[in-house]
Amino acid sequence: MIKDNVKELGLRLALSFSYLSAVADRFGIWGEPGSSGVVWGNFENFLNYTAHLNGWAPAGLVPTLGYIATGLEIILAILLIFSIRLKETAYCSFFLLSSFALAMSLTDGIKGAFDYGVFTACFASLLLTVDFKAKKKEH
Repeated sequence: MIKDNVKELGLRLALSFSYLSAVADRFGIWGEPGSSGVVWGNFENFLNYTAHLNGWAPAGLVPTLGYIATGLEIILAILLIFSIRLKETAYCSFFLLSSFALAMSLTDGIKGAFDYGVFTACFASLLLTVDFKAKKKEH
């Protein structure tokens, strides 16, 4: 059986690197737009997608939403990597990913959120709110 600390570490790192990979894509680190495996390739394309998912938002608010999402993803990744305030960080991650899944589902249908593993990441975040050390003491 895999030890709880390994499970927790795996969840934290998987979520962190997923966040950082998405951020890297926005800044062209994974390649140019249209390259294999690249979703956005630059921040402008990411902001266009942000506008698409947030059709309710005035055009002037879209960059703010994009920068907030990007900043949160960087901060959450760092906090998850170093296990800082893990329970609170995990809840924030859950709510960020839930809002993303909801926006994707309402805008383009639920299939995309499933295909991109947004619900999986969302509930992996929620699983991190469990105190593995306390759970171990109960048994």
